[in-house]
Amino acid sequence: MGIIILLLAGLGVIAAWWLSRQRLMSKPWLEEGAAGEFPGTGVSAVPTAKIGLGVFLAVVGALFALFMSAYVMRMSVADWRPVPKPTVLWFNTGVLILSSAALQWAQEAAARRDMAGMRTALMAAGATVFAFLIGQLLAWQQLNAGGYYLASNPASTFFYLLTAVHGLHLLGGLIALGRAAVRVRGGVDPDRLRLSLELCAMYWHFLLLVWLVLFALLFIT
Repeated sequence: MGIIILLLAGLGVIAAWWLSRQRLMSKPWLEEGAAGEFPGTGVSAVPTAKIGLGVFLAVVGALFALFMSAYVMRMSVADWRPVPKPTVLWFNTGVLILSSAALQWAQEAAARRDMAGMRTALMAAGATVFAFLIGQLLAWQQLNAGGYYLASNPASTFFYLLTAVHGLHLLGGLIALGRAAVRVRGGVDPDRLRLSLELCAMYWHFLLLVWLVLFALLFIT
């Protein structure tokens, strides 16, 4: 349970810091200065999309925390038989880290108005995500070959469930990533892409954090 408590505490601290930066409790009708900016702070008005993504990530984080809590509690039952951990999971973790770094690169390239850099970074992010998902399928295949099927025992069921839910969230992120890549190839002004790339980077960093916690939980237990 310690890992789950640390995850929830970490998510709470990140959420509190992010909300404090956005000044959601301010009174804009009392502010003076240019519209869309909080004078004297350098903090811009928060785009609705960013607030929506923050709320969505909080919900997803709570969902994964519940899954992991159930995983830890279920381990104490007598019918629990740990499954072997495919070595390909280490490779998958590495490529997901590269994918998150590529999205950060794309975001910084947009700030520099570097179209070539954005295209390269988005291609690298997409390729590494696909490599991660293929690696997860290979991990499932290895478990199946060893006789660890979805319904073999609770441990294997949880392994498939946790990795599948995480993979589905990555697939959803690929849709937003693909839209951003199409807009970059269409020559859209970088200033109009900065928010989209920032949201993609936030989402990828979050899923990387979730995967690292899952990865540690699966191997430690």
